[in-house]
Amino acid sequence: MLSLTKRSKSLLAAALLLALAGCGTTDDTASPRAGAKKEATAPAAVPKKAAPPGLPGMPPVLDPKDVYAADRPNKLSPVVKDFPSRVYVPNTNSNTVSVIDPATYQVIETIPVGIQPQHVVPSWDMKTLWVNNNRGHTLTPIDPATGVAGKPVEVHDPYNLYFTPNGRYAVVMASLDRELVFRDPHTMERKKTVPVSCYGVNHADFSADGRYFIVSCEFSGELLKVDTEKMEVVGQQRLPFEGAMPQDVKISPDGKTFYIADMMAHGMWVLDGEKFTTPSLMPTGKGCHGLYISRDSKEMYVPNRGEGSISVFDFAKNKLTKKWWLPDGGSPDMGGVSADGKVLWLSGRYDSEVYAIDTTTGEQIARIPVGGGPHGLAVYPQPGRYSLGHTGIFR
Repeated sequence: MLSLTKRSKSLLAAALLLALAGCGTTDDTASPRAGAKKEATAPAAVPKKAAPPGLPGMPPVLDPKDVYAADRPNKLSPVVKDFPSRVYVPNTNSNTVSVIDPATYQVIETIPVGIQPQHVVPSWDMKTLWVNNNRGHTLTPIDPATGVAGKPVEVHDPYNLYFTPNGRYAVVMASLDRELVFRDPHTMERKKTVPVSCYGVNHADFSADGRYFIVSCEFSGELLKVDTEKMEVVGQQRLPFEGAMPQDVKISPDGKTFYIADMMAHGMWVLDGEKFTTPSLMPTGKGCHGLYISRDSKEMYVPNRGEGSISVFDFAKNKLTKKWWLPDGGSPDMGGVSADGKVLWLSGRYDSEVYAIDTTTGEQIARIPVGGGPHGLAVYPQPGRYSLGHTGIFR
């Protein structure tokens, strides 16, 4: 009788252990081994929303919802924080760069450069400003710490200049040569030449992950999609507008949409870069030309060169909300936003002047005489971790 009682107790204890092991899990196959209960009752891990994987070597995206998160007001990199604040204006017809002190709105220096300077471009590492002497076939380096120009570097047909997001290559927009030329970002030694069939490669911007970029072809009204790592054109399309002349290119903060200014269609093309399907046109004003993001990533300033106005696009509302008119007319072209985000600087392409515009009110603060044919001016320094080129695209 005693042995039967012990056996009953053993069976009862085993049954109790088995029942306890089954509690806290919905898995009917769970094993009653010692660690099963701990594993079964642990709270399920909530996956974090990861930033999109980037081009190998590219600095990680700070915010998957905002590619411009590093560009907040006065958030200057240690590399540039001690550089004097200046506005560098390439005068295409005068073969000079006018240097403006934004504190006084006065030209403080005029630097002789090569023939037909088009844009002043911050290097990827932000330590050099490159003046694109298009018909002089050179790049003039300027040290932004001292404002001193260095020895020109021979580069054929440098209409515009960009840098891959990982800093591995400079990309020269050789407009008349009909080439995209990948070069060493420091020495400018040619690494790979990519011939294109469109005319007038002009402006560009990169996808959020850096794996491709969209290029405008000014003279044939076309767009290219280029694989950054392979350095190959992977897509090409003609814009659905007779006489289209695409200019500046800019990606939306959320990385989902590309905007392409078109000075003959008088508006912005709205493009899905991933699908690279036919874009739609959003009218802005006559001679739509440049595209510049506000420091809070909420708005984009769109100068309309043909009518002397600046349209303001609201990303959240997905529409134009304001239009600012220059009081005495003008030809607002390329430029950039001040480090604090309070002033929009634009060159007056056909009026030998530069405009300073209050980004809160839209009022003209100053109108500054410069050389002939001012074009792609650079406001420097600006917030950001690295430069993608042009007059200052920072990420």
